[in-house]
Amino acid sequence: MPRAGLTPERIITEAALVADEAGLQRLTLAAVAQRCGVSLPGLYKHIDNLEAVKRDLAVLAVGELTTVLADATTGLSGRDALRAICTAYRDYARAHPGRYAAGIIAPAADDDTYAQTATRAYHVLTAALRGYHLSDTDLVHAVRMVRTICHGMVTLESAGGFGLPESVDDTFERLQDSLHTEFRTMTH
Repeated sequence: MPRAGLTPERIITEAALVADEAGLQRLTLAAVAQRCGVSLPGLYKHIDNLEAVKRDLAVLAVGELTTVLADATTGLSGRDALRAICTAYRDYARAHPGRYAAGIIAPAADDDTYAQTATRAYHVLTAALRGYHLSDTDLVHAVRMVRTICHGMVTLESAGGFGLPESVDDTFERLQDSLHTEFRTMTH
């Protein structure tokens, strides 16, 4: 019989904490079971396998990041919205590195739940970037550009990839300014 209080949602919440503390690559079902206070066989009564937990963790992460981005960009447009997106994205990834890592892979074609979550994230980003008056095609490119710059910054930062004394924050600001300039030229 399943342990009282142990649900798939609680397991994913605990897995998210383990992933954030240890890293996604070090996430194990044994660590999740221990955190939940159950045996590994007891955990399997609620989940299929580690890949299923990582997929659910990805859905959680993309949903959380989407909410953070939506909150950060409410009422903003243009450069202000872009700056809010970049800042919120970076802050989320720094605060939740394990779950962030789970959410960077696009959903499988047959995963409707994850696809819907990813689509919501895309719509939040495109809504925030509408102030640049980009075509639908250019909005796709703009979202990819924002994501690439934010992900690159976060990835290099977390790996200790910036050893020079100049401010990484200044570099991030300059990258955002470059995006702003590019998005303005894409409208002409």
